[in-house]
Amino acid sequence: MGFFKGLRRGHTTDTVFAGVALLFGLFIVLIMGGIIYQLWLQSSVARQEFGWGVLTSSEYNPGAEEYGALSFIYGTLVTAALAILIAGPIGVGIAAYLVEIAPERVNRVLGFIVELLAAVPSIVYGLWGFFALAPFLRDYVVPPLQGVLGWTPLFSGTFFGATVFTASIVLAIMILPTVAAVSRDVLRAVPRDQREGMLALGATRWETFQRAVLPYAMNGVLGAVILGLGRAAGETMAVTFIIGNKPELFTSLFAQGATLASQIAGQFPEAGGVTLSFLILLGLILFVITILINICARLVVRLVSRVPKGGVRA
Repeated sequence: MGFFKGLRRGHTTDTVFAGVALLFGLFIVLIMGGIIYQLWLQSSVARQEFGWGVLTSSEYNPGAEEYGALSFIYGTLVTAALAILIAGPIGVGIAAYLVEIAPERVNRVLGFIVELLAAVPSIVYGLWGFFALAPFLRDYVVPPLQGVLGWTPLFSGTFFGATVFTASIVLAIMILPTVAAVSRDVLRAVPRDQREGMLALGATRWETFQRAVLPYAMNGVLGAVILGLGRAAGETMAVTFIIGNKPELFTSLFAQGATLASQIAGQFPEAGGVTLSFLILLGLILFVITILINICARLVVRLVSRVPKGGVRA
């Protein structure tokens, strides 16, 4: 009898645990639904006034009642993409060094620095980018870069300091700790057999990492990169300081631009009426972009997971 009572007690406990866990899961769904509902509701004035044509218009002049979101969407995607192109390879390289090569003492020190960089407030990055990075780029990086690539549209024009190029580099530095830390944890989780098997066959460290470790951890590494991309797309204060906040469809990285988040932060305190509703609509667009980035991340990880893993086979 005592045995069966224990079973019933365990069954009841499991039922309660499952119910509580379900409530927590539903709570997350309710939060997301509430955010979407409020953004949709508060942006109704702008949607009714201008329709979804704001997505294809780049003209933004509240005085003339011109409200286009395309330049802000464009600026968000360009800065985030350039940032992840810089931070992705460097972050994975840092993780590979920490896991595969670095001595334990160096590993601890660099690991601490990476985690420390992740904890720095974004506004500090923005101030540093404006007062330190922008002058450095203007004096030492942009002149030789334009000397070699100035004939291309991407690197033409006058460098103003607060530009898309500066904002992208600051974003890359900001998301670098995220990519490096997550990639490091993923690479550490690769079974030791993957490495030892390749080394036993006479492979070098690079061959072992390239053919056994990285393919095995590819799903997690891609997840780290997409996580960094999502943060770059939604970053606000640092970008507001150093992008110039000029809504236009730029062709040069040395031009000034604006992102969805920077426009909201810069205009929201003084906005009202249609302008306020339009800024809330920009928030809704940014929210949707973030969701789409996460969906794309899951699709990429799923596609990569179907590819046979590297490693040692009998």
